[in-house]
Parts: sequence; C-alpha cells; structure tokens
Amino acid sequence: MSLKSKLKIEDVGMFAAFAFYIIVGIICFVALPMANFPPHIGIIGILHLISAYGLLRSRVWTLWVITALSFIATTFSIYMLYSAFQKDLFLDISMIAYLIFTWIFAAYTMAKRRTLES
Repeated sequence: MSLKSKLKIEDVGMFAAFAFYIIVGIICFVALPMANFPPHIGIIGILHLISAYGLLRSRVWTLWVITALSFIATTFSIYMLYSAFQKDLFLDISMIAYLIFTWIFAAYTMAKRRTLES
C-alpha cells in the first residue's frame, strides 16, 4: 500500500503543499533554539504545522490560515533579506526560495480551493 493511499491524498499538488508546510514547520522548530527562541519563528512554525494539518484533512479554514501565513512569510523574508543582504549567501538564497515556494503553494491552494470545500 502506497503512502498516497494511506494518507488519502487525491491531488499530488496538494500533497506537495502539505509536504512544504510540514517541512518548513519542522525547520522553524529546529531553528528556534539556535536563534535564542524568538517568538516570531515559533509562531510561523505553528502556523505552518496548522496549515499542513488543514491540507491533510481538507479543512475549509486552511485557506484563511495559508492567506495569513503568506503575508507573514513575505514580511519575514523581506525583513531577513533587508537586514542580512550580502552578509550570508545561504540565508539570502534560502529566504528567496522560501518566499517563492510560499507564494507558489499559496496560489496553488487558492486555485484548488474547491477540493477543500467538499
């Protein structure tokens, strides 16, 4: 039995969005002690995990969480890029990738919102 049938995922794109949100949520919690426990990273991690749960269970409220999270992630990424631009190349690349993937998966989820409503 495949993982796709165990998780009852019909759409591969929604599963990719689920995987993105769960991975970023875990990364936020791993990075939390390394950054001296700033509360905004914890809140972003919690919102990512809530979004992943909502996508896995096809909840309608997930759209609102993902919309709020996309604006929060945009603000966080732009601030990190502004404050550490050209000082840490890995941070710059990861924040740009995070920003791009956040908006790609938010747009995909909004486009496929009918699958969450049923």
